[in-house]
Amino acid sequence: MVQYHFQNTHFITSAPNIQAMPEDSGIEIAFAGRSNAGKSSALNTLTRQKSLARTSKTPGRTQLINVFEISEGFRLIDLPGYGFAQVPEEVKKQWQKSLSEYLQDRQSLKGIVVLMDIRHPFKDTDVGLIQWAVDCELPVLALLTKSDKLKQGARKTAILKGRETAKAFGGNVRVEAFSSLKKQGLDLLQNTLVGWFDQHLENSPSDPE
Repeated sequence: MVQYHFQNTHFITSAPNIQAMPEDSGIEIAFAGRSNAGKSSALNTLTRQKSLARTSKTPGRTQLINVFEISEGFRLIDLPGYGFAQVPEEVKKQWQKSLSEYLQDRQSLKGIVVLMDIRHPFKDTDVGLIQWAVDCELPVLALLTKSDKLKQGARKTAILKGRETAKAFGGNVRVEAFSSLKKQGLDLLQNTLVGWFDQHLENSPSDPE
């Protein structure tokens, strides 16, 4: 059985577009979400590293496609945040272009983790991204982040409501709560990624070391 050592994940490159990314081979899982959804924090929690992905109190710091490698041929992708960001309109347009190109053209993309603040989930941009992934037959793990911000009852209600919403997409969409601070949902996230990697392992040109 292949072992994936997420703690060994390391930065490869920041690409302004898919042309500047590594060769389109192997298996990639993308992390996507609004600019304040907590993508960088989730990646740092997953990899047990405090600063693998840059975090900031100012939404929108991820302006490029950041590529991280677990081992040869197995990568995690931190996509530019969409939605609110305190940046010029032209920069937003470039982010959107890079995001669209990656999602539409990257053959090694095999799954998407969509991160949404549990207090404000399933905004129009989130819905559009999830529906796109379903139409492309890609599995989606929808993480309702910052779950520690809600009390247990409200958290449970949000999860149940999210799962009901997910039914409308059809396809393989799973909704779970996640907290980087409390590490809630960490094991589930890791096991989901391992399952996606294993599912496509036989199609990968190289095995992890």
